Amino acid sequence: MDVIEVLQRTRVVPVAVIDDASRAVALAQALSAGGIDLIEVTLRTEAGLATLAALRSQPSMCVGAGTVVTPEQVDAAVAAGAAFIVSPGLSIPVVERARQHGVPILPGVATASDLMTAVALGLGVVKFFPAGVLGGPAAIRALAAPFPDLKFVPTGGIGPTNIADYLALPCVLAAGASWMVERALINDERWDEITDRSAQLVRVAKEA
Repeated sequence: MDVIEVLQRTRVVPVAVIDDASRAVALAQALSAGGIDLIEVTLRTEAGLATLAALRSQPSMCVGAGTVVTPEQVDAAVAAGAAFIVSPGLSIPVVERARQHGVPILPGVATASDLMTAVALGLGVVKFFPAGVLGGPAAIRALAAPFPDLKFVPTGGIGPTNIADYLALPCVLAAGASWMVERALINDERWDEITDRSAQLVRVAKEA
């Protein structure tokens, strides 16, 4: 599965914190029903790796691991079935370990210095995090100017009211959001609402 192609097509990345891996398949099906075939499962809970493993039963879903901060977590995530890796920051050892496994990685950047390091590492796509706190679309526009070949996936503080502002930028490949997969929605198994929210964001993304 070409992760970059999926990002370009979907343009919306659900960033999910999952407490119970038994809900993974239902969550994936709810997202798919809303038009999203990609998910970032954060490793913020003990259920993260088990969720990645459970989602192997959903071959149409492109599954990535988020909040990956050490090379060892890269190993564990890939072993569990992650097709891509997302980090909150730019760690050279984490980038190198992902490359050893042959999986794409979206490291987090926040400054021009981070972007220079990304270019030096030969990266083409980076995560901009936390996007809302760092200045939103205006900050991305300013930072992207000296790096015309880089694409961004902003995450943090993004939802239905502002996602179009990010996606309207030519340098933005996709945007990450937790609004359609809020923890309470997953824990309460409100699958229809997750589907409805996903469909809403997909519509906004297509119009951006």
